[in-house]
Amino acid sequence: MPAGTPTGRRVMAQMAMVMNLDKCIGCHTCSVTCKQAWTNRPGVEYVWFNNVETRPGQGYPRRYEDQEKWRGGWDLKKRGNLKLKGGGRFKKLINIFSNPTLPSLDDYYQPWTYDYETLTNAPLQEHTPVARPKSLITGKDMKITWSANWDDNLGGSADHGDKDVLLAGIAEKVKFEFEQTFMFYLPRICEHCLNPSCVASCPSGAIYKRSEDGIVLVDQDRCRGWRMCVSGCPYKKIYFNHRTGKAEKCTFCFPRIEVGQPTVCAETCVGRLRYIGLVLYDPDQVLEAASTPDDTDLYEAQRQVFLDPDDPQVAADAERSGIPRDWIEAARRSPVHALINTYKVALPLHPEYRTLPMVWYIPPLSPVVDVVRDTGYDAEDRGNLFAAIDALRIPVDYLAQLFTAGDPAPVDAVLRRLAAMRSYMRDINLGREPDASIPAAVGMTEEEMYDMFRLLALAKYEDRYVIPPAHAEQAHSLEELATECSLDFEDGPGMGGSGPFGEASGDAPAPIAVENFHLQRDRQRADAVDTPADSPAAPGDKSTRLNLLNWDGNGRPQGLFPSSSGDDESEPRP
Repeated sequence: MPAGTPTGRRVMAQMAMVMNLDKCIGCHTCSVTCKQAWTNRPGVEYVWFNNVETRPGQGYPRRYEDQEKWRGGWDLKKRGNLKLKGGGRFKKLINIFSNPTLPSLDDYYQPWTYDYETLTNAPLQEHTPVARPKSLITGKDMKITWSANWDDNLGGSADHGDKDVLLAGIAEKVKFEFEQTFMFYLPRICEHCLNPSCVASCPSGAIYKRSEDGIVLVDQDRCRGWRMCVSGCPYKKIYFNHRTGKAEKCTFCFPRIEVGQPTVCAETCVGRLRYIGLVLYDPDQVLEAASTPDDTDLYEAQRQVFLDPDDPQVAADAERSGIPRDWIEAARRSPVHALINTYKVALPLHPEYRTLPMVWYIPPLSPVVDVVRDTGYDAEDRGNLFAAIDALRIPVDYLAQLFTAGDPAPVDAVLRRLAAMRSYMRDINLGREPDASIPAAVGMTEEEMYDMFRLLALAKYEDRYVIPPAHAEQAHSLEELATECSLDFEDGPGMGGSGPFGEASGDAPAPIAVENFHLQRDRQRADAVDTPADSPAAPGDKSTRLNLLNWDGNGRPQGLFPSSSGDDESEPRP
């Protein structure tokens, strides 16, 4: 706790996430499982609550970081007060039926499927039949020119590098040589900000931030489809469902969080790069931090908003504010708090938007290591790594554009800590006496460096996800919140009460894995979500459609395993 901080303050809890970009391999498993769980429905075919971008690159939607065009986030005025970059109530009123800063479908992409039925049912002929791409919006033939993953692995090449918004200020220095220096993947979800501009942008007040855990949600009953929230979000992580006329966004998988389980994207991450935990913060300092005059000071200002859960006074204030004791203990064990404030290796995404985002990132060290290795030198030697970080100003400058509003000093400090950890642990792994001067050179003790290594490299499941479940005494208020933010609207994630994870949750029929164009079109146009009764994939038989996300690994659900001899398929398996 900073010296001179008054006691008896309010304390609030916030669920947050940290992603270690050094571990992301760009497999998009997180995107696919999130898509299956939350947006595998008509009206949101183009929507990805979680997407993985190649950086440098355009991002999704295209060039979403160009706030001069999209007018997202907050502006700090001359008098020191914050105003929405997109304008106040009057400007929203005159643009409410025709929003000029709303991304079009082309900025996202026009989703498609393939006419598999033509391919599979075509008669014998001289030429191989073709499954043409069909638009999921119009149902017509289309040419695929763009998608949420179109820039995958391009890494700012000469043909596409000029389309990256962040390169505008350093293009002369870069000269499009990123393909020779580095490329990395950037997974993105909703930031669940402490100062969310989407909440302030909504004319109907449908978007709100839950007081118990800080998750930002959309009340589907109050949403009127004005789409001002889409413009107001600088990360463009709120989407419009053209079927229901409602706004939708990442929910941080709150039905799972409430029972102590991680989000779907974190649970299924192949690289195990995501960390979820609780942080305590002072809500009375949020506005002051967001109003920091200099953009480059916003990172440190947000760190000062977070409170030390090991401080007895902070714990007492938190308990007085109604935070349960086990939540305070979870905040003490939180990997997010450790990575942000203890080890200081996690950085926020675009703090200059002044939303105080709560999904932070550990910048990748791989570019530095790869360059050193390519020169023929020892890539794990501390001297070589530190020298490479000094020499490779271009990667540090680019990372600074992403994470520290252009200030390279915090990024440089993080990369040095990661490099020092590699060198320090190498001596231990080779059975040599560890060099205490290595952690001391980056302001850490040997114990802190080893603990950081354990968390970043070897953390077990319970160490990566420290998620306190909701309390029974909070059940009534949570039930009221669920009613206010109902997901059971037509074609919504609740799908008529079938469960919290989409149409496949509970006993409802699950979407088939691969649909041809005709089945997809029939399902889109139907009032129900069931497979049409005359479907060739499952004629009248819904039991063959099984959602693996809904199976806990116990028992033998019918249709999951091949039947053995003597089995009576007329009876369900236990």
